[in-house]
Amino acid sequence: MTPEVAAAVLLAAVTHACWNALAHRITDKLVGFTLIAGGGMVIGLALVPFTAFPAAGAWPYLGTSALIHLAYYLLLMKSFRLGDFGQAYPIARGTAPLVVTVLAAVFAHEVPDGWAAAGIAVSCAGLTGVALWGMRGHRPNWAAIGAALATGLSIAAYTVVDGLGVRASGSSLGYIAWLMAVQGWMIPAYAVYLRGGRQLAPALRPFAGVGFLGAALSVSAYGLVLWAQTRAALAPIAALRESSVNRCSCGNNFAAQGVG
Repeated sequence: MTPEVAAAVLLAAVTHACWNALAHRITDKLVGFTLIAGGGMVIGLALVPFTAFPAAGAWPYLGTSALIHLAYYLLLMKSFRLGDFGQAYPIARGTAPLVVTVLAAVFAHEVPDGWAAAGIAVSCAGLTGVALWGMRGHRPNWAAIGAALATGLSIAAYTVVDGLGVRASGSSLGYIAWLMAVQGWMIPAYAVYLRGGRQLAPALRPFAGVGFLGAALSVSAYGLVLWAQTRAALAPIAALRESSVNRCSCGNNFAAQGVG
């Protein structure tokens, strides 16, 4: 991984932490994810006229990724309902790079060398350690842990699918624009189905500004990751990207315990 790519992924990690912090301020997770996904769709549609149309080979990956992202959002919301943010999120994000390593070896023929594998393992151990620290003195919530692990699998799946898709697309900017446009309507549609437009609209209005800012940060962060995936192996990028989650989750764990 070149210094340029590493810097882009680290910038994506910081941006990712920022939008997660904003999303965490919205206690109603369905509202938060509706605004993030819907805002991403608006940004994607605005970018579409100014970006290259993805090559034909990218579209199966785009469609598959949209469905996996839907599963990711639903699983993440379930994880938050069942367990604490500071435990569920690091488990989900911490397991993903390990699974990405396996999937990338199978589907992209990318096998990390010893140093890269060690870095991935340390990153995953650090994230998992955050969750274990938060669970000390408490009986494990196996339902929440299971949901978080399933969320991690969905993260790994869309990471590899999008890594292959953006490489086939010919344009990382065109891929992120169309990905947001294709997938962005799903969570808002699910929210309308679940609660109805009349009930949902008043809940969205107070957080519209925060939600759109979170969407812009989310699109920017993932766009940087997609660009990096065209220039480096998938697994090390996935591990480096998750470096933000340690800081975000540690802060939420300490806040929940009255520390700092």
